[in-house]
Amino acid sequence: MLPKGKVQQGGDTNKNKSSVTRVLIILGLCGFFYVLGLWQRSGFGKGDRIAIGVTKITECITLSDLIYDTPENYIDGGDDIKGHNYMPCDASFIDHTPCHRRGEGQERHCPAPQEKLQCLIPAPKGYATPYQWPESRDYVPRREARFPEGLDAYIDELSSVIPFHNGMIRTALDTECGVASFGAYMFKKNVITMSTGHESHSQVKYAMERGVPAIIGTLATMKLPFPSGSFDMAHCSHCLIPWDTQDGMYMMEVDRVLRPGGYWILSGPPINWKNNYKQWQRSQVELEKEQRNIEDTAKLLCWEKKYEKGDTAIWRKRLNCSRLDTRSATAAVCKSTNSDHVWNKKMEKCVTPSPGASPSWKPFPERLNAVPSRISRESVEVFKEDNRLWKKHVNAYKRINKILDSGRYRNIMDMNAGLGSFAAALDSPKLWVMNVVPTISQEASLDVILERGLIGIYHDWCEAFSTYPRTYDLIHANGVFSLYKNVCSTEEMLLEMDRILRPEGAVILRDEESVLRKVKRIVRGMRWKTKMVDHEDGPLSQEKLLFAVKQYWVEGDTNTTYST
Repeated sequence: MLPKGKVQQGGDTNKNKSSVTRVLIILGLCGFFYVLGLWQRSGFGKGDRIAIGVTKITECITLSDLIYDTPENYIDGGDDIKGHNYMPCDASFIDHTPCHRRGEGQERHCPAPQEKLQCLIPAPKGYATPYQWPESRDYVPRREARFPEGLDAYIDELSSVIPFHNGMIRTALDTECGVASFGAYMFKKNVITMSTGHESHSQVKYAMERGVPAIIGTLATMKLPFPSGSFDMAHCSHCLIPWDTQDGMYMMEVDRVLRPGGYWILSGPPINWKNNYKQWQRSQVELEKEQRNIEDTAKLLCWEKKYEKGDTAIWRKRLNCSRLDTRSATAAVCKSTNSDHVWNKKMEKCVTPSPGASPSWKPFPERLNAVPSRISRESVEVFKEDNRLWKKHVNAYKRINKILDSGRYRNIMDMNAGLGSFAAALDSPKLWVMNVVPTISQEASLDVILERGLIGIYHDWCEAFSTYPRTYDLIHANGVFSLYKNVCSTEEMLLEMDRILRPEGAVILRDEESVLRKVKRIVRGMRWKTKMVDHEDGPLSQEKLLFAVKQYWVEGDTNTTYST
């Protein structure tokens, strides 16, 4: 902002000085991003084909509608406060997942504040950026035995029952996904799948390296971190979840997150047990009882069986179910007044009631920008304005980071997703966005995000995210540090961002200037290259933008300086 009492004059001399200053600043920024492009090409032993291709298209252009640093409003200089230099963690932490440590069960067990690491997770020696999508889809570190006829044949079989062609099936949940091959191939049907997998065997790590959405987690005792009635489809193939136990509680949890009219697919035991019991090395009596219990629970939940052939069965959740089977002792209706308060909540042996009238689900891609049924009448204009605003923001991002939608960034995270409009504006088959709704947000908007045909999750940023290191190519955060001010440490949040960001990954932060100055001081010692610029509406806005790139470095690398 201009200092108080200072007035801009209209004389030719001042105009000329201002013009020269702006030209010099723009040339300086051009030089910065050109060097950044060249630097993305550099590194030691990474073999990054993508970065080389990106460098070739990183030419300089004039950004006529963006206002950058001026003598009256110089953001990026004059701050000589030295930050802390963060040392690399020991090499034993290369695949560190803080809240999913082996030997501590299947649920999240996050470390106490005094036990959190205050160091940077290194990449292994010789680390290379994964293949670009769609080549990465077919990279599987081990044979995927659960689909012996191939994924295309399996999905074609499902297509004979489930209408993938009309856009009504857009979001899917794949429980215990292996290396997420199902989710990888469902992209061909324009279906985006949230895959969950065990911490063991690095399944989620491989899934994310393939460019497929995945989180560490499974059905055990805690509710899934998703709102009720949001997924169009749920899938389990040889996932070893004991669906027939706990009085059907696991199926009840799937029913909670499945929208009316959605489908549930069960492939593998106990389906077709008569022909497979010897191969599975299980008794016929046990398998017959297991399938009978599943069938009984499905009827209780108002699921209609639509298909069974070979090892695959498909049920559809009825659009309207006026009453539950009161003859069953497990037919209790959940008493919770808010079925979306699910973070760190225990699963319940009860049925989540469906809304009185089924929402008017729209096909994708129409539903991406249409007003969701879960938006109140009073909030319709707010939703529309949010859509317009984020289209404007994303266009500005693309002018600054020209490779944003080039395919260089496949796995993208939005740390404070709001209504999902950032992801909607960025929508492209080259990328996907994990929309995170912080648990402390005033609005629990994840149901709106999923209804739009996007995927997302509830999360508390005072804790580590349920993923491996180096799994995201780009992280976007709008106001997340202001949101968590006086709640948890900015430093710890930045260390977590560094953990999950790939070497040469990008960061876009949007927040108040004072907040971003603090962030910038911290990341000076985290091997990030940064550039802070004005809001696209000009320097009078208190909101600023911080762009950053994580430098390439690996275990034992001493060639990269700590601070910028």
